Amino acid sequence: MAAAESFLAFNPAARPGPAATSRRRARGPRNRKKGWKRWSGPEAQLGREIGDFLEDVGLQERAAGGLISEQPDEGLFFLDTGNARKGHRLNKPPEKPLHVDLVLQPLSKVPPPKNICAHQTPNGRKEKRRQEFWEKKAEKGIFPRGERRLRARLSRGGAPTPQKPPELGRSDPQRGFYDIWGEHNPLDAPLAGQDPWYLQQTKKMRVQRPARLQVKPSPLPPVEVIGQGGSYNPPFQEHQDLLLRALEVETRRTREEEKVERRLKVTEEPPSEEAVLREQLQGLLEEEEEEEEEEEQEENRDPPRKREQPGRKTEKQRRKEKEQREKAAGRARSRLASQRLQGLFRLRSLRRALLQRDSELRRRRLLRERRRLQQETAPRRLGRLRYEDPGPEVQLSEELPESLRSLRPEGNVLRDRFKSLQRRNMIEPRERAKFKRRYRVKYVEKRAFREVTV
Repeated sequence: MAAAESFLAFNPAARPGPAATSRRRARGPRNRKKGWKRWSGPEAQLGREIGDFLEDVGLQERAAGGLISEQPDEGLFFLDTGNARKGHRLNKPPEKPLHVDLVLQPLSKVPPPKNICAHQTPNGRKEKRRQEFWEKKAEKGIFPRGERRLRARLSRGGAPTPQKPPELGRSDPQRGFYDIWGEHNPLDAPLAGQDPWYLQQTKKMRVQRPARLQVKPSPLPPVEVIGQGGSYNPPFQEHQDLLLRALEVETRRTREEEKVERRLKVTEEPPSEEAVLREQLQGLLEEEEEEEEEEEQEENRDPPRKREQPGRKTEKQRRKEKEQREKAAGRARSRLASQRLQGLFRLRSLRRALLQRDSELRRRRLLRERRRLQQETAPRRLGRLRYEDPGPEVQLSEELPESLRSLRPEGNVLRDRFKSLQRRNMIEPRERAKFKRRYRVKYVEKRAFREVTV
């Protein structure tokens, strides 16, 4: 430490000691608060002490309402007797409203006018008269319809008291098994004997299934039983009938295919070049000849004649027209009278015609009923494709097995179920998706393969 103090500096200002520190010049402005800390001296020390004193005085005035040294003992201390409210601030200033509430307050000191509509009730006088009327009726034992229904329902079953369902969970090892869809379901026991109106309003009654959801899309059975002709050991006649039906199906398909081929077949020979040229020139020469003939006809055509206006009818002509109209009306009346007279002698023929009409209407009604039943069982058009009947699955006479062990199955069970869903209108007829390549296939011959082939 002595060696450090005996160190000789290059100039007197660089020597350590109080003289060097006092002569050190403070950098920065001293007229701002930031420069006060840099300025060290008796004036700065005095200024800091004065600032601390003033700040302390301000804090005492804000917290205690004045200097603490001048406050009496009653303002600084209090005697806790147990009745005073604890936890409140001493000399707490009154609460002021927030600024947002002051902004929303009206500037005018005039109170707003009274809203008369806010104190009115719609149909108040009418409702008041109705209430007085039913009060007078209630004294005589007469109540409105809603009140009568409520009293009758309460008198029948009493007030509905909701009951808590029994605990039938996994925590009860002694519980038995039951069918939740059966009639004797223990979960429905608390609802037994309750008022239907109460169950409906509390959403505890099951919603009734609509009638339209109970109708099946098709009356056909899910699994159709094949006839005796499709058995592994069928009777001869039944098997022949099945073969005949299969033959009719195949014949109809063949006819449809031939019809399509016949329509698409080109029977005419291609036209020659001379016929094509004649067809292209057809009508060009005829138009010129037609134009010349029209011009000649216009030249030879006579000017139009003026229509002669009919003169005014005389009294004699009008009288004759009136007599003809009267005669025609008389003839029509006499014809109608004669027809009515002849209708009396046509009673038998009329009765026969009515019976024939009734029989025709009955026949049409039966035909419509039969057609309606046929349409119900027939598959509907649900999509863009029509339903195609796969036809019966048959075996030829030489393919019939001798025993059940040598039976060979016909058709496919999955395809049969799929067609059954289409036939019963549960799904729309579909076809297998066709594969379509999005890009063109390119064949590239590699260099190694080309060297081997060459």
